[in-house]
Amino acid sequence: MILPRVSNFPSKSFLNYIQKPASMTSRPSSDLAKFRENHLASSKHLVILTGAGVSAESGVPTFRGAGGFWRQYQAQDLATPQAFRRDSSLVWEFYHYRREVMLSKNPNPAHAAIAEIESRFSAEGKRVVVITQNIDELHKRAGSENILELHGSLFKTRCTECGDIRPNHDSPICEALRGHGAPDPDATAARLPVSDLPKCQADSCGGLLRPHVVWFGEQLDEEVMSAAQEELDNCDLCLVVGTSSVVYPAAMFAPQVAKRGVPVAEFNMETTPATSRLGGKGFFFEGPCGATLTEALAE
Repeated sequence: MILPRVSNFPSKSFLNYIQKPASMTSRPSSDLAKFRENHLASSKHLVILTGAGVSAESGVPTFRGAGGFWRQYQAQDLATPQAFRRDSSLVWEFYHYRREVMLSKNPNPAHAAIAEIESRFSAEGKRVVVITQNIDELHKRAGSENILELHGSLFKTRCTECGDIRPNHDSPICEALRGHGAPDPDATAARLPVSDLPKCQADSCGGLLRPHVVWFGEQLDEEVMSAAQEELDNCDLCLVVGTSSVVYPAAMFAPQVAKRGVPVAEFNMETTPATSRLGGKGFFFEGPCGATLTEALAE
């Protein structure tokens, strides 16, 4: 698979949306029975937006905020094209560590609830799509099938030479990284030569691979964004699960859907900037997603 074009975001439709005055300040409801009976039961096209809060309940480190360090680095120090050009060995150590950690984690009840309702709706001829900011593939491992990964995946690679993209679940991803990547601040960098780092297997290319994730300063994949926008434009119910609603453009998805009168239900540990913009049909359910979402989506 060759890398598709990336989006020149923000799009015209997005700009038109955010330039309109935000007037949706109704306090969202926490009436679970109303959500289930009036909206979930009648939905035929459900979109579920998920963020780091879902995976956090599986014990996945976020590398954000206080204590969110790998060695002495935060994610934004390493997850950039500039960092990769400067020290590809160090960046691969970081992602090798993250891949190995993820292989030890499992989907939690929130992932399972999302996969279960997709299966149930599908059997009834209804549509469920997960639009996720997460790169851990836990939705896929839980059984979800219709997934749009806004930020890519830890378990896909992209060749820096030919652009080939393919899944990769090797552990370790290359032999030279075995035993490296410890998060201890005192750990010594491996300083591996480029010749020992992951290499492209397409047509004997041999180019240096990079993680197929969206780094800071990079644009989102145009095809993924277009597909996500189509789902948001056509859904009749939207769930926002475990996302802080501060990372754009995903932060605008729920208010965008609410603005056209579609019910939006947020499941989070605390309110977010999007909570007050869910409109008159908005819902907010506070608590661990694995508990609140499981109850809300139960058959």
